[in-house]
Amino acid sequence: MIGGVPRRPDRTAILLAAILLPFALATVVGLVLLRPTAQAHTSGIVDTGADYPLATVISARDDKCQGANEDRLPDGTVPATVQCIAVVVALASGTQVEVWAPSGYDAASLPPGTRVVLAHYPATSTEDEVYVWQDFDRAVPLGVLAGAFALVVIAVAGMRGMRALVGLGLAFGVIGWYMLPALLDGRNPVAVGLVSSATIMVAVLYLAHGVSRRTTTALLGTLAGLLVAAGLGAVAAWAARINGIATEDAYRVAQLTGHLDAAALRGVFICGVILAGLGVLNDVTITQASAVWELHASAPGTTRRALFSRAMRIGRDHIASTVYTIAFAYAGAALPVLMLLSVYRLPLLQTISSGAFAEEIVRTLVGSISLVLAIPLTTAIAVTVVAASPVRGRHAGREPGAHSHVDEVA
Repeated sequence: MIGGVPRRPDRTAILLAAILLPFALATVVGLVLLRPTAQAHTSGIVDTGADYPLATVISARDDKCQGANEDRLPDGTVPATVQCIAVVVALASGTQVEVWAPSGYDAASLPPGTRVVLAHYPATSTEDEVYVWQDFDRAVPLGVLAGAFALVVIAVAGMRGMRALVGLGLAFGVIGWYMLPALLDGRNPVAVGLVSSATIMVAVLYLAHGVSRRTTTALLGTLAGLLVAAGLGAVAAWAARINGIATEDAYRVAQLTGHLDAAALRGVFICGVILAGLGVLNDVTITQASAVWELHASAPGTTRRALFSRAMRIGRDHIASTVYTIAFAYAGAALPVLMLLSVYRLPLLQTISSGAFAEEIVRTLVGSISLVLAIPLTTAIAVTVVAASPVRGRHAGREPGAHSHVDEVA
């Protein structure tokens, strides 16, 4: 009540809730129906009983080894001998063993004290115990880099940055403990992608930006963009004959799981398209919603048409820069593929239509189209909401730019 007069129902909040609640209900139902089972997904995989202990390099020396298939020269021949490195390492127990480092390194790149990971195969009735080089131990540098990232985010963005980091952790939790097991369990990949992405967006947006009309508007724009990405991705994958096994990793997943057929692998590709668009959709929708709110706060008397036009000027600049961001991000991820295609010297049209390259093109274009369409849609929703939202209390006659209760919790 205001001054003893009952407050009329906020129609804007009711409308937002009426639109969002079906999405929320569908997401919850999807999470339940698509939940993965607790069984291990090891169909076709032989359990060797290997473990992966950490070790410290004691010494390394250059040596000669017999050439293998991976050492094949450009002319197709396999050299009789190749340079390799014999590395003596010490396990945590103090035991010292000798392993062979892979090609591409030399003794100087493995100084004493370097931390590495070994693959340990225990002795059996027919074979002796074996230690094999696995990889470098990168836990410390990656941990330091992650810590620096968190500190910078919190130092610049404060508590909002802290909440964003918590949301990021929850997002990777959804991916690791729900999306991946559900995909390996044979659930519908597109449905898994939509349900998981919607869950992630709810957590990330409301944690980082608070529960408000502005955030809800951005969430609606993001969900619409995800639906566009899913639908357009399905059509593009079918039309371009994307089979989902253009890379060796995808082929191995299909081979080892045993139940991912051609249709399922195409669905996994579409799921990847949806997931890849999350970050940029979140960026453009929250930025566009914030632009509408700030423009309205600086000039409350602006008409809806004028407010939409001004906000879209900002949106067009954002579209241009974000399209570049997506294209260059995918180009960077696919750089080894681009280099390999350049080595093959295939014709340009044949190159860009080849399997692995076609996947990146479809992913880039679908993501770009979904974000471009999300901007005017989010802007239209934001203009409608901010113009119809009541300005309450003593701020009803505020000066331009003053605080408003238009963005109260919905």
